Amino acid sequence: MSQHTIDILRECTPIFSILQDHNRQDILVLLYDEGEMSVSQIAERLTLSRPAISHHLKHLLDAKVVTVQKRATERYYALSLDHSIKLLKQLLQSLETDDQSKK
Repeated sequence: MSQHTIDILRECTPIFSILQDHNRQDILVLLYDEGEMSVSQIAERLTLSRPAISHHLKHLLDAKVVTVQKRATERYYALSLDHSIKLLKQLLQSLETDDQSKK
């Protein structure tokens, strides 16, 4: 595996880590289905506490899988997959290039 591929893989690690957790998966699916939502709105739909949801959203923000906008006293979260999709496509392309050069 090339160093370039390893570098991209390491950059993708936060995305893979985020997707391992079932609660985070549930939050991502909810945001996909419903669009922008506040922590309160997410809490109404899931069995997690508000602090637990906030904790998961922080990790999702750190991995650049969601964005947040503050309006008045509420913070609204939205799914943002552009960065993740770009990285994963780069990883796939680099893996394919490595595989082709090996043959």
